[in-house]
Amino acid sequence: MNAADTAWIMTATALVLLMSLPGLAMFYGGLVRARNVLSVFTQCFAIAALMSVLWLLAGYSIAFGTGNGFWGGLGHAALRGVEAGTLKGTLPEVLFFAFQMTFAIITPALIVGAFVERVNFAFVLAFSGLWMLLVYAPVAHWIWGGGMLSDGGIFGAIGTHDFAGGIVVHETAGLAALLLAALIGPRRHRTTPPHSPGMVAMGAGMLWVGWFGFNGGSQLAADGGAAMAITATHISAAAASLSWAAWERIKFGRASLVGIVTGTIAGLASITPASGYVGPLAALAIGTIAGVLCQEAVNLIRNKTTIDDTLDVFAVHGVGGIFGTIMVAVFGAGSFVAQFGALALVGLWTLGMSWLIARGLGFIMPLRVDREAESNGLDLSTHGERAYEMNS
Repeated sequence: MNAADTAWIMTATALVLLMSLPGLAMFYGGLVRARNVLSVFTQCFAIAALMSVLWLLAGYSIAFGTGNGFWGGLGHAALRGVEAGTLKGTLPEVLFFAFQMTFAIITPALIVGAFVERVNFAFVLAFSGLWMLLVYAPVAHWIWGGGMLSDGGIFGAIGTHDFAGGIVVHETAGLAALLLAALIGPRRHRTTPPHSPGMVAMGAGMLWVGWFGFNGGSQLAADGGAAMAITATHISAAAASLSWAAWERIKFGRASLVGIVTGTIAGLASITPASGYVGPLAALAIGTIAGVLCQEAVNLIRNKTTIDDTLDVFAVHGVGGIFGTIMVAVFGAGSFVAQFGALALVGLWTLGMSWLIARGLGFIMPLRVDREAESNGLDLSTHGERAYEMNS
């Protein structure tokens, strides 16, 4: 065990959990109507709790067990065989488990943004739990757990390069979000503005800080590689914030607060798969392009389709993660065949399994609330609480 590595990954674990609670909860909560903000908070907290339990019971073993190229098996279910002194590289394996658990929490939580303001809470929990076990954990095994897309897998010695989750986190969450938005259907009031842009900005700030643990921690060591990943992460976020705001100003005549912080998230998602393989100048290029690319993806889905991906999960996370994964090969750190092949295989698996899970659950529970509950807001109709003492 290396004490410095252990101390850093303990810190990174806390930073990644901060991204979900309260970072993502506030970012999403500020974007919805005031009558739905508590429902978003509840969904994020409940997902964090449920994913933690499921990761312990089976998810970690499926992702990082030694089963075969497709899945890791159940040999480490409930952390069987893992003691305080068991090592994973230079880290206690129980710490590696905890660090990876925070990724398993935030990935299904990202999907929440696609169906806020009209989704059935029971469906959120059932779908998220099954999706983490049947989509996220197997994909994590394929790329990070020594499975079929890693070094020595179906793409040969070079394998797929996804440093911190462009495919494993952002592509899977983005595609699942787009599919669920289509299946659940649009809100009755699609054009309602965010109720609290300030809350959105505070949540985005927490996500930016937490992302240092997300990307820097994925080095699994306290060394120069982690430092470079953090630096690349910050530069990409800054560049995308500026390019989003500039493009918004050119097209619409103003640069909004919600716009600039959404650009921040686009830059963070886009650098995630590449952060361990590129330097600051490449990160500058990735972030600058991502701010414009993801904004155009938002405009395309909102204005050219009938899909109500409410908080632009696919356009920001999905498009950003896919773009960053391709940039790994553009900057010479990976094979185009491996990168595109992994994107295609993971995309097909994600869409297919997400559809089966959603359709299966649809036979035993409603996917969305009724019209009256949607009109009154999910805070009161589902949870019996109000965030604010006002009619908004």
